[in-house]
Amino acid sequence: MNIPSFVTHYHPTEDPPFRNLSEVPKPERDKVIAMLAERRQQQPRSHRVFGAKYILLRLATEEKLRSLFLAAGGRPERKAPHYFVLGSSKWFEGLYPSTKSVVLPLDELDSLTTSITFPDSFTAMRLSETYGLPMEPLKPYHEKIYLLSQLSELIREFGIPEDAPNPDYFNYAQKSFEKYIEVQVWSDIPVQRFLQVNSIKKQNANLQI
Repeated sequence: MNIPSFVTHYHPTEDPPFRNLSEVPKPERDKVIAMLAERRQQQPRSHRVFGAKYILLRLATEEKLRSLFLAAGGRPERKAPHYFVLGSSKWFEGLYPSTKSVVLPLDELDSLTTSITFPDSFTAMRLSETYGLPMEPLKPYHEKIYLLSQLSELIREFGIPEDAPNPDYFNYAQKSFEKYIEVQVWSDIPVQRFLQVNSIKKQNANLQI
């Protein structure tokens, strides 16, 4: 099976890429979550679910991811990673009514700051049950992170999850799914040019207030 030569980060068109709720200061987090919930209600095709359980699960998942990555010899430069999928994902692209993406060649990623989970990290780290969400039966690749050097062996043994958009995404957070291989980039260096654009947009927005 051929290994995709690129990774993709998806984000809603109205937001810049590489925003992570984990990095929002706690006093502001509830406001952001409320804004995202309101957006979901106003946009019928906005399927991404956020909430109090989501952020708690996200923080715990990232802590476990980082710990496993450090134990495997990784050198994360960030507390939380930037998230990508290996290759592309029609399923992830369909979470938003209008989606944009950032694509990076796989060979631009540094092995010391890149980890991989099969499938996404929420499923792989198996912390969902603690937060009242269903947990999939244990698989051999769960509770593990993989390094770039292990990617070909991982795909040779387990393949690549079948990708297809959901017809309606109804209640998807309560269902078991394996849709993509997730790639976590624990450094700003590969995406620096996009972060600079985000910073400029934020400064301009502040000037308009």
